[in-house]
Amino acid sequence: MGEENSEAILLISSLISASHSIKVFSAKWQSIRHKLEELFSNLAAIHNWESALPAVSHSILATLNHCHQLAKQCLDLSYSGKLLMQSDLDIVSAKIDAHINNIFDVYAAGLLTRTDAIVVSRPTAAASRDDVRFYVVDLLSRFKIGSTDMKKQALLAFNQVIQEDERYITVALRLDNFVGFLVNFLDFKDGEIQQEAAKCVCLIAGSESWKSALIGAGAIAPLIRVVESGNEASKELAATCLLLLTENSDNAWLVSAHGGVTALLKICGGGDGGELVALACAVLKNLVGVEEIKRFVVEEGGIPQFVNLAKSKDEMIKIRSVDLLQTMACNDESIKEMIIEEGGVRALVRALSPKWSLATKTREMALRGIVNICCSSETSLHLLVNYGFMDHILYFLRHGEASVQELSLKTAFWLSGTSEEGRKAMGEAGFMPVLVRFLDSKSIETREMAAETISSMIVLPKNRKKFVHSDQNLGLLLRMLEVNNSGNKKLLLSILMSLTATSATARKKIATSAYLKHIEKLAEAQVPDAKKILRKISSNRLGSFLNGIWHS
Repeated sequence: MGEENSEAILLISSLISASHSIKVFSAKWQSIRHKLEELFSNLAAIHNWESALPAVSHSILATLNHCHQLAKQCLDLSYSGKLLMQSDLDIVSAKIDAHINNIFDVYAAGLLTRTDAIVVSRPTAAASRDDVRFYVVDLLSRFKIGSTDMKKQALLAFNQVIQEDERYITVALRLDNFVGFLVNFLDFKDGEIQQEAAKCVCLIAGSESWKSALIGAGAIAPLIRVVESGNEASKELAATCLLLLTENSDNAWLVSAHGGVTALLKICGGGDGGELVALACAVLKNLVGVEEIKRFVVEEGGIPQFVNLAKSKDEMIKIRSVDLLQTMACNDESIKEMIIEEGGVRALVRALSPKWSLATKTREMALRGIVNICCSSETSLHLLVNYGFMDHILYFLRHGEASVQELSLKTAFWLSGTSEEGRKAMGEAGFMPVLVRFLDSKSIETREMAAETISSMIVLPKNRKKFVHSDQNLGLLLRMLEVNNSGNKKLLLSILMSLTATSATARKKIATSAYLKHIEKLAEAQVPDAKKILRKISSNRLGSFLNGIWHS
């Protein structure tokens, strides 16, 4: 390395150290120190700089020597006047700025070369904020004037430190152009630099307070270009970053304006890798909240694409595409019909089949999708029945994991409220004996949902007859009414009220049940519904007695 370069670096190190001890004009010295740090990093990042800058090399040393004299005067309080010293400090600060700009201009002209650069050591975990800043300034210099290899190493170093200590990102965001350089690297031809830049940007996008810096630096357009033409890892990182940035719906238009929607749709229909397709669906889900973007997606043939993805063997693609479909279908009957026409119902029901080994999350998403997409269509109900949906729900009510079982119960509740056809299909499939078991659940919500579903189903005479025909159903209801045990008497009594009001067989079976005593105790305790049930049973007994006399 050139002698003058080495001398300058030593002088800067000495000045930076001394500046921390200066007590006067502290704001000006802090500003000068920051500029000295950047100049230090620029000089450390190049080789034989005086061969390319013969005049500037002497000028830099002259400025540094002058700055050293000013520092000594401020330390010794030996300056002649405050105003004169302030003026001298402003002049030297401006000169340092000029040197930094000169080095960058000559580098941009391709006149600087580099072989071995001085490497600034990474600060320890206990390092001060000034040490952190010095390190980040050095990385910025390497971004600006380093060779391709040096840029790559600087990006790797920055990625490493920001994953371990957020202070490095905070400092970097406060430096002029730092984020701008990261964003510019997204368009770099070197695939490794592009990938490392995408990783940096993705990490920054993970914080709500840092996202605005990326938007301000114009990150959206280059991220879309990476999604379109980067290597596989870079594409996934860029798509993840877009996903994070579009959590704020205000950024949706920016993605659309730069052709992002078209690029994402191309990924969904182009047979790319599973992770990238799943990410594209997730980003589109964030975008279609804007009505105009949703319409564009529909016009571009998005619905058939997403239905096709819902059939994928890749579970993450299946989950993301179903989530996207139900988001698009929300409060939009025309899109629901399109999804149904494109075979969406069958794709969703297949994801529930117990014969397939699928993750719980996949089944949960399929159930939610069915409820949200098929909730207002008679056609979809017939399709659900034809595709074996009722059998799948019953299976998961009996054997499903807790979360799937809960969703299955909610689905049964939804089905019972769809139409008379829905309740009829549930009765024929054998839902009622299974639902009765949930009346004894520890969860209040589960008990209520099961009771309301049963109440809805037994409105149909055929279902009511089936329910009453089973001694086990009635017996379980009555047994659960035990005064000191049942926590859901009101729900149980409401079902019994409905049965005794419309079914003579129910009244007769209740009257002859060994568990009638539970209703009687509740009536003695002045529970209104229990008293009404007893009156119904009593009138039934009297009717039977009079009927017997009439025919004797």
